[in-house]
Parts: sequence; structure tokens; C-alpha cells
Amino acid sequence: MKNKALIKVFAITVFILLAILPLGLNAQNPIIQTNYTADPAPMVHNGTVYLYTSHDEDKTVRNFFTMNDWRCYSSTDMVNWTDHGAILSYKVFEWSRGDAWAGQCIYRNGKFYYYLPVNQKNGENAIGVAVSDSPTGPFKDAIGKPLLSGYGYIDPTVFIDDNSQAYLYWGNPNLWHVKLNEDMISYNQEPGIVKEDLKDENFGYRAKKIDNRTASYEEGPWLFKRNSKYYLLYPAGGVPEHLAYSSSTSATGPWVYGDTIMHVIKEGGAFTNHPGYIEFKGKSYLFYHNAALPDGSGFKRSVCIEPFTFNADGSIPLITPTKEGVKESAGNLNPFVRVEAETFAWEEGIETAKDEETGVYVTDINNGEYIKVRSVDFGKGAKKFEASVASALQGGKIEIRIDEKNGSLLGTLEVKNTDGDQIWKTLSCKVNKVKGVHDLFFVFKGGEGNLFNFDWWKLK
Repeated sequence: MKNKALIKVFAITVFILLAILPLGLNAQNPIIQTNYTADPAPMVHNGTVYLYTSHDEDKTVRNFFTMNDWRCYSSTDMVNWTDHGAILSYKVFEWSRGDAWAGQCIYRNGKFYYYLPVNQKNGENAIGVAVSDSPTGPFKDAIGKPLLSGYGYIDPTVFIDDNSQAYLYWGNPNLWHVKLNEDMISYNQEPGIVKEDLKDENFGYRAKKIDNRTASYEEGPWLFKRNSKYYLLYPAGGVPEHLAYSSSTSATGPWVYGDTIMHVIKEGGAFTNHPGYIEFKGKSYLFYHNAALPDGSGFKRSVCIEPFTFNADGSIPLITPTKEGVKESAGNLNPFVRVEAETFAWEEGIETAKDEETGVYVTDINNGEYIKVRSVDFGKGAKKFEASVASALQGGKIEIRIDEKNGSLLGTLEVKNTDGDQIWKTLSCKVNKVKGVHDLFFVFKGGEGNLFNFDWWKLK
């Protein structure tokens, strides 16, 4: 997200809010500040949460969704997110002409299958399947053609039941599903594509009819199972959308309408929303999107998270969107191993970039900007800070502080010209000893313009 003037205005606003709100120091939403992200699709794999998102471009074309690729972020603590950059674009599907909308990735038999909606070159909606050996790619077209195509064939959600049967739901404004075969790239021809009978008792009521029905379901389904109950979350009610859910004793219904789980977001909301759900380390999390970043809009959205607790009867409570988001981390960050600089909970002003040799790194660093890393476990203390940096011009400084942006100064790393913004050098400085768990701030200081690039860091 490149409008740095707006970011600075946003930062000033946040600073004022922090001064008047006691919980402001724990601000976490939106969880990604370097890009406009939407349609969150979280996946838990081997103790890590991988968050797949669509990506709203900074520049909107024809005042409509301008989306060309999908991005991935990961976390082991639900507060610090590592940016893996764009992991594929619509161009991976040679038969596609664009519109990289809401998808979902799932793991099976050593592969990661990513179900993605695009528009075909002939203009029809379609759902493709991309496959990879790694959750962060590279992905390739699994079958060389659409898995499904038809009007309104968007927003797929994928789920594998306890008996190993996989299901795919999708659709706007109608809802369809198929049983996927074990290969995950074809579907059972019997019964084939099933169109849901959208009735009010199944999916709630809306006052304005659509397709000659009043059921509230709109788009963006998210299917999961908890205990013995199946849940289908979805945006509902038309524009502006709220989030609702239905439940069943079967992955194929019949569905019984539950209730609204998030009202239309009036302050900082987009006219769309999109749910995602995971259970991670014994806690439940709802993912959604709003438009709360600087210059945000219905076409420039931002992903957020709210932890919640199911009611005793298994129903989902009404969840209020907050700026605080996840207040308690699901684990502490170990600073004594290499930590990617693009791993953080909050930032002001910086950007991330990606190339084949270095991967993702922090760039566009200006004087006064900062990165916040939450819940860092200093253990019994460290003596030295190490970082990989590159600078083509003046360089600058990294002030290492704890607990807040202007908190106790542990040390200062002097970053000098390395003869190129891709000429990486590992530099170090002494740090004052501090024990226990703290939030860690990297505050960047220097002259005018881009100071340096920042790839990774660690304590010793």
C-alpha cells in the first residue's frame, strides 16, 4: 500500500486514540497494514496458521474490484504475521482473463489444493484448482482447465469430513455443492452438482427478493465441522452485507438457519464481508474484512480477526468487530533464532517487497517509521542484536525498544551504505539485558527518503 501520506495521517489518528483508549496499545486490527487484503481463508497446518487472502490493488480500475493475485501470511501466535508475498496470480490459469477473487486452500495427501475463482477468457465465471508441495507455493494449475464454470460460480469453500469425503461449496447469489473425489481435482458425478433450495428457514430472511426468493444467503460460504455439528458461515442480506450462519447434522444439509454473527460494519466497514474460521490451540477465531486502512473502501479492504467462544449449546454468539482484535497471543516469539523482518503485529509506513533471491523483505523505510513485534520472550536476556540489511544510499539507524514505540532503548544498530539495496550485510550491536516477555519495537531513524532494506534479525 503506497500512499504514505495517508498512512502517516492514519498513524497520527491511531496515536490520538491510543492516548484516550486504555486498550489502544493492544490495537491489532486490521492485522495486515502493508497491503489491502480481503476474503480471509485461514488454514492450520503443522502448528502454523496460514492465512490466504485476495489482494485489492492500490489503484482501482473502473471503480470496481481490481484484484490480480493472492497473498499468504503465516503465524504461530495469532498476533505476529509473516508476509510471504504474492504466492500466485490469475495468470497461473492460462484460460483465465483475470479477477482473482475469494478462494480457499486445503492440505491432503502431501499436497496443498487451492480452489480459486476467476473469469474465463470467454467471460464466464469459473473455479480453478492450483496445487503445490508447499503452503506458500509455488502453485500451478492442477488440471489445465476449470474445475467448475457457470454464472455465479465464485467464492469456493472446501472441507474434508472425518470419513475423508471432501466437499466444495460455492456461489453468488445461489449456492451449490459437489462431493470431491479423493484426487481433489475432480468431483463425483453422482449426484454431481447440487443446487441448494434457498429457503428462509434454511438461510434466514431478507426483505428484498433476489432470484424470486427471500432467503438471506448472499455469497462467500465457509464450511466447517465442530464436534458433531456442521456450520456454514456466509455474508448475508445483500449489500451492505452482514455475517450469518446455518448448521446441520450433515455436510450436505438440510441446513437450519442460526442467526447473525456479525452486524453490518458501519464505521470503517466495506459493503462486503467474508468469513473464515479456525480453532487454534484450543481457541476459536473468526476472520473477516473491513475497510479501516487509510484510503480504504469497498474495493480496498483489510483483514481482521476476533477471538470468540461458542455458546454452551454450540450456537455462535453475536461477535462485535473491534480495533483490539486478538488481545492474548497464542504463544511467545523466540528472538534467538532468525526472525524474518516481515514478521510483525503492527507497522507504520514501511512496505514489503519480494524477489526470487531474497524472498520477502522490508523496504521503503523512512525516518520515524516503526515495526511492532508482540510477545517476544527475551528469556534471561540477550547481549547482541544482529540484522541483515542493505542500503544503496545513506543508511540510517534501528532503535531497539521494548513495550512501546518510545519505550526503554535496548540498543541502536548503525546501518551504513552497503553499496546497493540488494547487497545484504549482517550487522550487529550490543543490547542492554532485559528479561521476560515484552513487545519489541524497531524504530527507524535517518535522513530524508528510503533509508535501507531489512531482511531478518535475531538476538544473541
